[in-house]
Amino acid sequence: MNGSMESTMEWTEQQARCREEIRAFVDEHVRSHADAWDRAEAMPCAVIEALAARGYLGSLAPPEAGGRGDDALAFGVLNDELGRGCSSLRSLLTVHSMVVHAVGRWGSRAQRERWLPRLASGATLGAFCLSEPAAGSDASSIETTAVERGDAYVLDGRKRWVTFGEIADLFMVFARSNGAPLALLVEADRAGLTQRPIRGMLGTRASMLAEIHLSGCEVPKENLLAKPGFGVSHVAQSALDWGRYSVAWGCVGIAEACLSASLRYADERRQFGAPLRDHQLIRRMISDMLVGTRAAALLCWNAGRMKDRRDPRALMETSMAKYFASQAAARAASDTVQIHGANGCSADFPVARLLRDTKVMEIIEGSSQIHQIALTDHAYQSDGA
Repeated sequence: MNGSMESTMEWTEQQARCREEIRAFVDEHVRSHADAWDRAEAMPCAVIEALAARGYLGSLAPPEAGGRGDDALAFGVLNDELGRGCSSLRSLLTVHSMVVHAVGRWGSRAQRERWLPRLASGATLGAFCLSEPAAGSDASSIETTAVERGDAYVLDGRKRWVTFGEIADLFMVFARSNGAPLALLVEADRAGLTQRPIRGMLGTRASMLAEIHLSGCEVPKENLLAKPGFGVSHVAQSALDWGRYSVAWGCVGIAEACLSASLRYADERRQFGAPLRDHQLIRRMISDMLVGTRAAALLCWNAGRMKDRRDPRALMETSMAKYFASQAAARAASDTVQIHGANGCSADFPVARLLRDTKVMEIIEGSSQIHQIALTDHAYQSDGA
């Protein structure tokens, strides 16, 4: 976050230190490589290992499990800065942290002892398996089945759009058992599980999406994270709430990257005998970008503050933050490409990647339309109508 953001929000010493550390990491290891990763449609092991070595993958894991034990605002800072550098890398933090949160909150003692230290250190990468070819926003329509067989469940089905599913070690899989949704932790090396890479995506191309095929995949009942009936309503919804929060802050990071790129280009580029920054319509776009970015950051900060206070209103505040921030980032990226002109459409500038990534942000962790429905219902309930 730039100085104008800092003057508006109050940060603890730990949060401020976290911000400076992750900003330095992003500036040194991420920003200059993001376009190359995007073109290669892959994330190098070296940067994931560097992320893990600094403890960032263990942000939401408790210290007793080797994690950082970050509060919501510190976690938001990590997502903001990673989003500023590379949305694909930020998406690893998102889905991995969703698994960390779910295991920490819903897992048995044995599951927490087994998995949390490995997830916190990055020795194990986690992925979230909910979406299917015929089930996206409507999580209740999942078709993957889990049939009891002795002391195990046998899984059959397909999971699609699994972020970092190509290289993940542990999948949090949602399936139906006698019609009721459950959640299971499934190791990637189990027989019957196949990871198939997905290529040619519009945005976040380096997030190593995969389709996960489950064919007679036998998983012991000790891996059961949520018994039938509680998979979606409890585990998935609480994990998705943290996912939305992560994406919302990541969108603030994208908007900040757009604002910085626009300011720099408008100052250096001259048209009709004057810098672009002197043209009124360019100034309008930049001013809108500044206000949209600050408003998004404030909504995210408020949602994080409520999460840290365990305020029950945090759920809707997070939805509001994700809805607004994703749209603010999309507007900022569109205007940034416009300011850059033809250069903005080329691979020589990162702004085309930023624009493509923002469209993904408007879809994942609840599309803008899903949030509109939920927020309108919330408004009516709050008004007492």
